Order: sequence, then C-alpha cells, then structure tokens
Amino acid sequence: MSAAAEPSFGARLRRLAEEDPDACSLVVVDHGGGFQSLTWRELDEAANRWCRAFDASGTCVGDRIALAVPNSVDLVLAALGAWKAGAVPVPVRWDLPGWERERVLAAIDAAVVIDAGRLAEFRALAGAQESGPVEDRVPPQHSGICSSGATGTPKVIINERPAVWSPELSRPFLEHWEPVARPQVVLVPGPMYHTNGFATLNSLLGGDRLVVLARFDAVLVLDVIERHGITTFTATPAMLQRVAAVEGAEKRDLSGVRWILQGAAVMPPALLRTWFGLLSPERIVMAYGMTENLGLTALRGDEWLEHPGSVGRGFRGTEIRILDAGLEDVPTGELGDVYLRSPMTGSYSYRGGAAMLPVTEDGYGSGGDIGHLDEDGFLYIADRRVDMIITGGANVFPAEVESALIEHPGIADVVVIGLADERWGRRVHAVVEPAPGPAAITEAEVVAFARERLAAYKVPKTVELIDRIPRTAATKVNRSEMVRTRDGAIQR
Repeated sequence: MSAAAEPSFGARLRRLAEEDPDACSLVVVDHGGGFQSLTWRELDEAANRWCRAFDASGTCVGDRIALAVPNSVDLVLAALGAWKAGAVPVPVRWDLPGWERERVLAAIDAAVVIDAGRLAEFRALAGAQESGPVEDRVPPQHSGICSSGATGTPKVIINERPAVWSPELSRPFLEHWEPVARPQVVLVPGPMYHTNGFATLNSLLGGDRLVVLARFDAVLVLDVIERHGITTFTATPAMLQRVAAVEGAEKRDLSGVRWILQGAAVMPPALLRTWFGLLSPERIVMAYGMTENLGLTALRGDEWLEHPGSVGRGFRGTEIRILDAGLEDVPTGELGDVYLRSPMTGSYSYRGGAAMLPVTEDGYGSGGDIGHLDEDGFLYIADRRVDMIITGGANVFPAEVESALIEHPGIADVVVIGLADERWGRRVHAVVEPAPGPAAITEAEVVAFARERLAAYKVPKTVELIDRIPRTAATKVNRSEMVRTRDGAIQR
C-alpha cells in the first residue's frame, strides 16, 4: 500500500469530517442516561483545537501525553488531538492511589499529563484555539497502554506502529465469517484506559459511531443498546455476567445487536450458553490475544459448540505452537506454553523496565499462558502460568474452578487463588460474591457444588464470602494483591 493510501490519524479524521460532516460520530452517555453527541465536523474541529493546545504547551512530535481522565468527550478529544499533534496518547487509570499513580507516570515519562487537576485548564486552552485544519503530522508510535502485569511492577506497553490509518485497523472480527454493514454503532461499555476500550478509536477512524459509557453499568448497557441502536460491542466475561443477571434481560430488545466480541478472559461455558440464548451462537465472537500484539485467535459461537472451551484458531495470519520448558513442541492435546507468531509480532516495547516477553529464534512469542491444541488446530487456554496453583504436588488452574463455580445460581462472582498452607504447600481458596436473594449461599454449599463438578484435588479447601469482588472498572482483579492480603490470615 502506498504512503498516499495510508493517511495519518489526523488526516483520516479530517477526511471523515469532509465526507459526512453532519452525521453523528460520538455519543458519551453519563451515569443517569443523559448524553452528549458530536458530529464528524464538530469532532474534527474540536480535535484541531486540542492539537493546538498541545502545541501551545510545547508538545513535540513523538512526545507521550498521559491521559488520566475518565471516559468522556474530553478523553476522546485529547487522544485525537494528541495524534493530530504527532504525539503518542497513553490513557491512564484516573483512580489510582497517589503512590501507584506516581510510579506509572514515572514510567510513561510524558511531556504532558492531563488529569483531574489540569483537565479544566486544557479544556479552556483548547477552547481558545482556532478550529481550522492543522499541519499534518504522523506520530511515530500508535499509543501506550498501562499494565501492572503479573508482578505488580508498572509496565507501559507502547504500540510501536506509526499512527497511520489503514482499513485493517477497523475491520470487524465478524467479517472473517460474513459481511458486516458499515458504519457500525459501537458501544464502549468499559474504561478506555483498557486496551479493549481504547482500541475502539480505531473503529471511530474507520467511520463507525462510538457510544461511550462514562462508567459501566449493567442496566444502562441494556438501556443504551435499545435507545442508541447499538450494533456491536466488546466486553469481558464479568461484564457479560452482570448484564445477563439484570432482571428481565431476556425480554429486552437486542435485535439490533449484529454481533459482540468477548475477550480479556476465558468465557465460562454456562455464561456463554446464556448469551447464545440472548443473541445466537452466530452473533458471538470470542478472541484471545494480548496487548503486546503477539497474535490473535478467534472463533464464532457455532464453532465453539463444535469445539467447546476453545478460544479459536490462528486469526489474521497468526500461527500457534505449544512448547515445553525446553522450547520443544508438545504432542497434540498436551498442555504447554502457548506461543504465537503473526505479522504484528514484535511491534511493541515496554517502558518501566519490564523484561520483554520470551521469543523463540524463529519469532514465536509467549504471554505466559498454558494451553493445548486439538487435532483441528483449535487452541484451549488452561490459565496463566503465574496463576496456576500447585497444591499437594498437583496443578490446579483457577479459571477451571471459577468456570465450574460460577454456574451456581447463588454465586454472582468468584475468584480462585492459592494461599500458603502447611500441609498442601498452597491450598485452593475461593473468594465468592453471593448473588442477591433471601437465602445467601453458604461456604459448605460452595464446596459441595464444586465436588459435583471437579476432581477432588481441585475443590476449594477454604471459601470466603464477601460483599463484592474487588474488580477494577475494566472488571479485572489483582490476584497477587488478593493473595498477599490473605496469606496466613485464613487457616483451616
């Protein structure tokens, strides 16, 4: 593809505004359901103002701009304005405690930090600028995403690809199986500091309309789907669990949803079948990958029914190998470390001092997950190696135990961790959030339910009932922190 066919992100936005200036491009929905919307012309002009605001603050091409701002019109405009200025936007969790925030910002080493303390200042600065076209600039990197990884050490993952637009960046996953009508109306239910949320800006630059929730709320998700004509969204299993649990969810009008993408964690089979009922297997796509862009796997719901538990086959040029500790291929069906290779492999770097992921001599990289391939080349993920619990010499994968327990109607959410134990080395411990109702589930009932579905050594030896699983706005849990605060505190 020639350079002329690969416009900068800023030039791409300008072209969209020229082609359909009065069409709606962005909607941001607040906690009460009220919303603010912008046309393509308004979006482009506002991004030009933010670009000039960054110029006025001394930002140069290639500088990083940290955006510690909740989902909002401001966040989208700041990211687009950064790209127009030739800078690299790095969204950051806005609710981090001070000590962690400082570590993350030190790793980013941004030229400009926009947070609650400076947002009004930059909004005013941008509002005072001209809205006309700006000089075209190409950021040398696409963006950055912050992650603590498995160790808790701040890690900023930089997408090293220049911020030039091509249709591949916004191609819907479902197009692998069937045509998808464009433009789409894309719901953004989770925080845009997470890779799944921030990646929707690629869809925006593809001409799709974004409908962004200021904060995830399961009831609001259903309301917005109906009210704003949502055709697609990406969600984690925890989000989908909460939406499906909304009273009357099965009676809501989801007919406009053409397809959804599930990622970030393996989908529990019972929850997946619930969504097959709400939509259909052909309207649900599951994907596996990581922010470092090592590669992708994907499958549609009807394929999952033929390969239950799989996360799919290599997608968009991705090749898969399952290797042992000596980097030798293991036989089909046996567990090993998952290694991927694709055209996107190697397009990332870290800030913050984290070690790069292991890569074989022929270019396959691993994110630390354990899995196996079946005879048809479908991949199955057991769990992350760092999360695996070795109890009494046996390996237990938390994801398997969690998938079994979440099927109990009295369990709203569950996280399984390994705690220090004199007898077992580490014991399987289930942290359970009971479902609302008059008769809350008991610890004994959790264990009994697990015994009906799991081998004896996988059954939790201890159970802890809490009011709410401590998940982030992206529905992630900090397992290492949960282990640290509990180790030695609960002995049975």
